Amino acid sequence: MRPRIRVLVFAGGAAGTAALFTAGTLGLPAFGGTLHPYADRAVHQAVRRGTPNVVSSVNFDQRAFDTLGEELILLSAAIAAVALLRVVRSEDERDGATLRHGPAEVSDALRIVGHLLLPLTLLIGVYIVAHGAQSPGGGFQGGVILGTAIHLLYLAGDYPALQRLRPIPVFESAEAVAAAAFVLLVLAAAGASPARRVPALNTAVGIEVGCALVLLLGKFFEQALLVREHHGTGDHREPA
Repeated sequence: MRPRIRVLVFAGGAAGTAALFTAGTLGLPAFGGTLHPYADRAVHQAVRRGTPNVVSSVNFDQRAFDTLGEELILLSAAIAAVALLRVVRSEDERDGATLRHGPAEVSDALRIVGHLLLPLTLLIGVYIVAHGAQSPGGGFQGGVILGTAIHLLYLAGDYPALQRLRPIPVFESAEAVAAAAFVLLVLAAAGASPARRVPALNTAVGIEVGCALVLLLGKFFEQALLVREHHGTGDHREPA
């Protein structure tokens, strides 16, 4: 695509976004006023439908299909990254690239702290996912904690242990299953009270988000650690 066409496409999208943003903000209640129509409706709907808290009602009832779209966006991003980086890695391996990811030289204190924080952080992530049905928070936040907590092993300098803890094929399958389960739960809850399905929805979101982050970080780690060896020259390009 030519630069001029790209600029025109961007300008059209930016103009449309600006028009929608302006139309939306002009209809907002005055700041600091006593009129809160959106909050009042959200609370009333949560009470009427028997959802444990207003945040869960907004996420899984009043804007359930928006939440579904957000989950599918994350799923699409993970799939795209995995597909693209697999192609890059296969090309590099044909050129004689290898992976070097032995234990890094880190201080004993950092290694001990990383291993001690791992189970504690995982427990916090599970707690947030499990209690999302009763209090604000839930699947997405807990999934982010779970997906990043595993990589404390990388910060502690033990990449081989991280590889054993998070086999990529298992997380790929778990992400697909969780995303499918979330879609089915959302469709089953359409037109009915989501109160009983909120814990299951939170769990599906937590698993999907956590697995997606593990996949993304795992593939980027592999790409960053890929070392190209120019055979016959002794020239090695170490990762930054």
